[in-house]
Amino acid sequence: MRPVRLALAGDTMLGRGVAERLHEVGPPGLFAPEVRTIMAEADLVVLNLECCVSQRGARWDPGRKPFHFRAPPRAVETLTWLGVDCVTLANNHALDYGVKALTDTITHLEQAGIQWVGAGPDAEAARAGTVLHAHGQRVGVLGVADHPSDFAAGVDRPGTAYADLWTGVTDWLTDRVRSLAAANDIVLVTPHWGPNMTSSPIRHVRRAARTLVDAGATLIAGHSAHVVHGVANRVLYDLGDFIDDYVVDPVLRNDLSLLFLVDVDADGPVRLEACPLTLEPAYTRLARGLDVRWLRSRFTSACRELGTPVNWHDGRLVVEWR
Repeated sequence: MRPVRLALAGDTMLGRGVAERLHEVGPPGLFAPEVRTIMAEADLVVLNLECCVSQRGARWDPGRKPFHFRAPPRAVETLTWLGVDCVTLANNHALDYGVKALTDTITHLEQAGIQWVGAGPDAEAARAGTVLHAHGQRVGVLGVADHPSDFAAGVDRPGTAYADLWTGVTDWLTDRVRSLAAANDIVLVTPHWGPNMTSSPIRHVRRAARTLVDAGATLIAGHSAHVVHGVANRVLYDLGDFIDDYVVDPVLRNDLSLLFLVDVDADGPVRLEACPLTLEPAYTRLARGLDVRWLRSRFTSACRELGTPVNWHDGRLVVEWR
């Protein structure tokens, strides 16, 4: 059976300066046309929505939480314009403006026909995952976050699908992966794990990845570091950022990222193509010149450390699994 091609993008923050630019230029003004063209190569598009989408709510714990990201309802038009099929809300910004804003986010996504995972009106809904369809195959998608614990959904409390991966993979998570694996051809787990601004996956992230693969995950696509990490086996440890207005670290270069295209079937990933991106403030385009050279070197080295060879072909970084 023909593999399913997934387009996987990292942290997508559509608030603050991105929201201001969206108001001025509309959805097509946030991304270069070539980025959208690449995403259109995929059968399914999944990304991490690192903000709420609402005009309501109050800042969550403003005395201690330093950053709060809220996008206007029109931000969903950007996701639709990009062809996004599913987003994960399991991250540390889904409740930046409280329960009302999270509820609005889910409503706006549903109205746009975009599926969502990783958060919900209670723990059962947040942990449920969803199923996408392509080429007659069922793709189960599951979102989870290992921080912050105060965003966790409860029996009667809206919030995120939280799991304390720092101490191990909880039973509900492995049970849910096994359940999805039994009912679907492909299972994509998309965790928001580990601290910001790390150059490689830390110990608990690697340990959790092994456990999730053993439980039946076909592919894992992580995020949180704001920096692209290497890939190994069935694991893309960190997708980096996709669009934002963040301060740039001159060493880790969180303004340079990759858009991933992964061909995957029931036996696992077949081929990965990673397209170099440059993130200007509130605008993402294909990388050029020295930015491409930096990303080639960085990703190749990061993958080498994980035992994964990388080739360069036609402007893309390529990993062949089969």
